[in-house]
Amino acid sequence: MANDPKSEGIAQKLEHGLEYFIFASRWVQAPIYVALIFAAIAYAWKSVQELIHLLGGFATATESSIMLGILSLVDISMVANLVNMVVVGGYVTFVSRIDFGDNGDRPDWLDHINANTLKVKLAGSLASISAIHLLKSFIDITSAASADKPMTASHEKVILWQAIIHGVFLLSMILFAWGERMQRHGDHD
Repeated sequence: MANDPKSEGIAQKLEHGLEYFIFASRWVQAPIYVALIFAAIAYAWKSVQELIHLLGGFATATESSIMLGILSLVDISMVANLVNMVVVGGYVTFVSRIDFGDNGDRPDWLDHINANTLKVKLAGSLASISAIHLLKSFIDITSAASADKPMTASHEKVILWQAIIHGVFLLSMILFAWGERMQRHGDHD
């Protein structure tokens, strides 16, 4: 009975159905990507508010406050780039190809995207965002020092942790890039 063709047919159908269900489960990620798109739209609105705030106080602003405002806009831009990479790269890598048709706006990086290169790009983006936050903290310290305001121990702790976190992001990025390069090198052998 173990080799009964009827039972093998049922077993194969069950297996095929299970495999189809597992493969189709990738679409569970699609609503997550849509949610990230709406979050990016909300963040874009935040950039408009930041620009209005920056321009509204421009006449009386110090160089440091203008620089901090610009860094905030750069930070928002980098986070938006990160979200875009996650949405587009993640969708293409894990859900489905995107049919661009004859549209010439197709980003070049999509031709070379896979899970490893996506990790490297994300790690690089996180390290860049972390660097912007660290730079903003240093500018705050410089502004405070020029106004003769002493730096408190809590400020020092925040900057120390920001520097440590930035170092971890940099190390992660280097390790991801090295691993991706090693895998690519191994694939060519």
